Amino acid sequence: MAYQTLNVEESEDVTTVTLNRPERRNALNPQMIDELIQVMDDLAQGSAGVMILTGAGTAFCAGLDLEHLKSFAHQTPRQQREDSERIAQLFRALYDLPLPTIAAVNGHAIAGGMGLATICDFTLAVPQAKFGYTEARIGFVPAIVSSFLILQVGEKKARDLLLTARLIQAEEAMHMGLVNEVVSEAELLPRANQLAQQLLQNSPESLRATKKLLSSRAKEYLDHELQAAIEWNVAARGTEDFHEGIASFLEKRTPAWPSRKQRNP
Repeated sequence: MAYQTLNVEESEDVTTVTLNRPERRNALNPQMIDELIQVMDDLAQGSAGVMILTGAGTAFCAGLDLEHLKSFAHQTPRQQREDSERIAQLFRALYDLPLPTIAAVNGHAIAGGMGLATICDFTLAVPQAKFGYTEARIGFVPAIVSSFLILQVGEKKARDLLLTARLIQAEEAMHMGLVNEVVSEAELLPRANQLAQQLLQNSPESLRATKKLLSSRAKEYLDHELQAAIEWNVAARGTEDFHEGIASFLEKRTPAWPSRKQRNP
């Protein structure tokens, strides 16, 4: 299959998927989301042993594309729900993929981009990479990604990242347990491929069974949490704070949050 937003290469049981919108810092738009879901569906049914996920250019993934964010204001409630469901489907497909996944984080991984980077089984990052769930800065709610983040680092650290919306360096992300290794830019893909070869020495059947076992243990939790997260996501898109957050970001100014004005007449 020909992809417009991805570059997919297969070599010796390793499939390398490169987010390929460098001019947009590999931001997620509906086409990229659909293509990523398609790739993972194909991998789940195919014979590849390991997937490596990386980005073209200087960024890994900047989160949702700004043009896509702007479109939220004009979506119908049904469109908003379908869009939220599609994003949840993407992260769930990555989490449930029955083969080992390695994120080779070549640059910043922000919001949904951080979700892609850290939901992978292994996350390798260059020292200059920054991570952050910045949704609160634009009046949005990081509902879907929070379901996975709490599983990874626990509630206390999740509250820190989600409420402050701060960016953290790769080294701090490693100390939090979100990154496995910090490696130089020159060694990033060689190290990812070295790890892939190490994984390929194990039984393919055992690896897939172990992945399915781990996913099954979180299934009930994620089924419930993601359904609730979709509701939070849809609701957030209709708020005045979100519309102000997007407008202030585009206009490069400090947001004047309507909800703060309402509480302080």
